[in-house]
Amino acid sequence: MSNLHSSGLQQRSSLIARLMSLPIRHAQQAVGSLGSLWRTPFTTVMTIFVLGISLALPATLHLFIKNAEKISEQWDSASQITLFLKLSTSEKSAQNLVKRISLDNDVAEVKYISSAQALKEFKVLSGFGQSLEYLDKNPLPATVLVTPTQRASQAEAANGLLAKLSKEREVDQGKLDLEWLTRLEAMARLIEDIVIGVALLLCLSVVLIVGNTIRLAILNEKDAIAIMKLVGATDSFIQRPFLYSGIWYGIFGGILSCITVTLLAWYLGYAITDLSQLYQSNFTLEGLDISEALSLIAFAITLALVGSYISVSQHIKAIEPNAD
Repeated sequence: MSNLHSSGLQQRSSLIARLMSLPIRHAQQAVGSLGSLWRTPFTTVMTIFVLGISLALPATLHLFIKNAEKISEQWDSASQITLFLKLSTSEKSAQNLVKRISLDNDVAEVKYISSAQALKEFKVLSGFGQSLEYLDKNPLPATVLVTPTQRASQAEAANGLLAKLSKEREVDQGKLDLEWLTRLEAMARLIEDIVIGVALLLCLSVVLIVGNTIRLAILNEKDAIAIMKLVGATDSFIQRPFLYSGIWYGIFGGILSCITVTLLAWYLGYAITDLSQLYQSNFTLEGLDISEALSLIAFAITLALVGSYISVSQHIKAIEPNAD
């Protein structure tokens, strides 16, 4: 019984020792793989630059989509529905209509223009002021300008709001220019599809580039790998340094892509700010925030790790020590 008890204690202590040494071995192999990259500076730098630039392009396109959505939100909030009231509508009925519309949850702002005010503005803007004095009665109807909320500013929602307001008994006709909203949304969807397509191609290129780089590194260490297998090293032990190399490529490539996107945003920000000032706007180009930068680095690490794993799983197993 004592021998069995002592044997169990030894097994548990051996398991604990292996578990405690596992992080140390991983750390040693991670540092060792970084040293291997340092010994081939030209290949390492070229691979990192290719990864950084490949990931910087879709990240930059994402940045422009984010800023375009910010601009489109400002445009959407400025869209208006014009309601032309019937000529027989009294001033009191028109004011009651304005109050009812203002209580709608999809309406942000309501502006009432009386028929007299509309005629006065038309006299000033048309240049036919004296000729209009000969009219027997005011031919212009009262109008109500309705600004939808941001939620109701999209094309489909704005069209639904127009249909609902047009059913009011005082309204003769409602008008909403949906064409530019539809075009804007179609252009936004097209740009998003292009970005997704380009991003998928570039992500595939990152996986292939890292996989090929790791493959060349494995071929350069072919003899050393064969010797390690002769002395009993497992495939997983041999694969780890190459997998860590892929992780390092992802880390440095992701950091480089973040720096590249930030510099591009900083460079283009001045030109966009000057252009927006010509249109009396204070729009500024937004760059990557911290969460987006960290997500980009994590995505780069994932792609590089996938490429390195595909390469090591195929090529290391193919290397066998010579029988002699």
